[in-house]
Amino acid sequence: MEHSSSGGLTNKINVKRWVGNKMSAKIPLRLGFIYVLTLVCTVALNGQRPTHASAAQKDSSAAQSDDWPSYGHDAGGMRYSPLTQINRDNVSQLKVAWTFHTGDVSEGSDHRRRSGFETTPILVDGTLYLTTPFNRVIALDPETGTQRWAYDPRIDQSWDAGDGLINRGVSAWVDSKRATSQPCHRRIFEATIDARLISIDAATGKPCTDFGKSGEVNLRDVTAYRAGWYHMTSPPTVIDDLVVVGSAIDDNGSIDMPGGVVRAYDARLGKLRWSWDPIQPNTESPDVKSPAKTFRSGAGNAWSVMVVDPVRDLVFVPTGSASPDYYGGLRPGDNKWANSVVALHAKTGKVAWGFQLVHHDLWDYDTASPPLLATVEHDGKKIPVVIQGNKTGFLYVLNRDTGVPVFPVEERPVPQSDVPGEVTSPTQPFPAAPPALAPQSLSTDDAWGITPADREACRNMIAGLGNKSVFSPPALQYTLAIPGNIGGMNWSGYAFDPQRNLLLLNITNLPFKIKLIPTEKYSETTHTGEPGEYSPQTGAPYGMFRTPLFSPSALPCNPPPWGMLKAVDMNAGTIRWQVPLGTMHGFGPGQAEVPPGSPSFGGPIVTASGVVFIGGSIDPHIRAFDVETGKEIWKAPLPASGHATPMTYRLKNGKQYVVIAAGGHAKIKQEPQSDAVVAFALP
Repeated sequence: MEHSSSGGLTNKINVKRWVGNKMSAKIPLRLGFIYVLTLVCTVALNGQRPTHASAAQKDSSAAQSDDWPSYGHDAGGMRYSPLTQINRDNVSQLKVAWTFHTGDVSEGSDHRRRSGFETTPILVDGTLYLTTPFNRVIALDPETGTQRWAYDPRIDQSWDAGDGLINRGVSAWVDSKRATSQPCHRRIFEATIDARLISIDAATGKPCTDFGKSGEVNLRDVTAYRAGWYHMTSPPTVIDDLVVVGSAIDDNGSIDMPGGVVRAYDARLGKLRWSWDPIQPNTESPDVKSPAKTFRSGAGNAWSVMVVDPVRDLVFVPTGSASPDYYGGLRPGDNKWANSVVALHAKTGKVAWGFQLVHHDLWDYDTASPPLLATVEHDGKKIPVVIQGNKTGFLYVLNRDTGVPVFPVEERPVPQSDVPGEVTSPTQPFPAAPPALAPQSLSTDDAWGITPADREACRNMIAGLGNKSVFSPPALQYTLAIPGNIGGMNWSGYAFDPQRNLLLLNITNLPFKIKLIPTEKYSETTHTGEPGEYSPQTGAPYGMFRTPLFSPSALPCNPPPWGMLKAVDMNAGTIRWQVPLGTMHGFGPGQAEVPPGSPSFGGPIVTASGVVFIGGSIDPHIRAFDVETGKEIWKAPLPASGHATPMTYRLKNGKQYVVIAAGGHAKIKQEPQSDAVVAFALP
């Protein structure tokens, strides 16, 4: 499940196609209210820390070009570029090279039909490929930003979409059995918000008609399917001659949500090769201690980005929570393999191993971050690992072959539920290292406010909340959820620098208050209760309510910074440095000075020259940081907030570019929207 969802609203979508330069980076921001905020890398590890590259130093890749062929650059998702033309000495000279406007923006009256722009383009064969919120696939000249072709799958924009109209990109595959000159020698795959898998000729933008039916496969054949509840937002992944796809499923609508099945299709013909369901709904209860006689649930779906290891023939799948999020009385037990990272054999879809990060989830603590494949040194040995973060703020480092933790993980007792019908997991897995990367508790003494009155209001609010730690279960009274359902670590993920053995990641620090509502009181409460997100959890004895913990001045009640960029030493399992990321300046009406740090969606990338690039923050900027120190060394305004992960490439013309989508977030209603793809380069 992604960030959040709300009830089945059916307001008519209001769509505009914006072209030209109609968006301005000078539009002021206000937050009134937040509804809720892909070959394994073959780079040789170098134990020496590189020195600062001089601006006048000859670029070691002067005769090279470098693509960005998968969502995370390499198939294992490291988001590491070997390019060095842009370095820590000259990054401050970056200027806009070109801007492309897609024309696709929706100003839907509710967030389910409002667009966000979360795509990360890929670059292969000298062409840049990206997606729009309407699932149009666009091919651009990477040097000029000029459109080469566009393919429109004509999605049904009247559907509800729990997280708004969003798509994070495409994947590419070469058919080795076809000559370069033949149609569909290289294919572009996209999974759409109305549940279709589409194959497009990379050269022309025309459907590959031998794939499925006229170039597409219908993905709606799942249990409990319902239009709008079941959709795709992340790019599929490709391994050998298979294209593998997961799904996004709305949160909290019902006990019996669609199944979170992961499916692999023949990349040429679109025929189903295998499917794997993380949980098995509607079966005999596996837990005789539970009052539930049957197991009823759904979801546990892989809505985020999957990665692959072709050498080991493995697909690594991050899964979300079982349905519904906040009540598990009808899904007793640990609910494996929800809230997990699971390694599947690519040829068969059989489980090689799995590791569950949260047992019997009651907090929407999805495994939202993509897995990342790297090699770390531990106890004098180099170990291939899977790095997996969670919304809890915990980061797990697992042996890639076995799933066994590299740093110890301890099952510790956690608070238990007093909600009738609920059976909480007695323990949860706590990693010994790295330390928690996001705050996991909040006391009245921690209350923060930009004014004394705000601080007092926040202190009183926190005092009125029960259960003030990471695994304290929801209750019939208001309780605290920290880090909360947006993290911690969300789909933004992380980047790994193999030269320095550093993991770069952004976290959000924004607690929520939550409450269960008895079904018989749900309707009345939605009309008379405070503003926030309500969902019925149909079939369960309780609906749910959640909202961020904000002061009267519309700023968080917990201490800043509310978002950070961090570097983790993956050999030692320690935090090397951490700095505030972005700002919420302008969100507290009438407040001139707001502390730094912003919730963020969209993660970092890192280059061999030691530059970390990231957008993601609520304020509309892209930034560069020194990988060694965390010092911000460049910042540039964007037409809207860049809630997307950037990418970088170098062309045969000798120039390196950094590209990011800047269009705002579907759920931050007061943010300006845009349709801009912006490329930066040195003069």
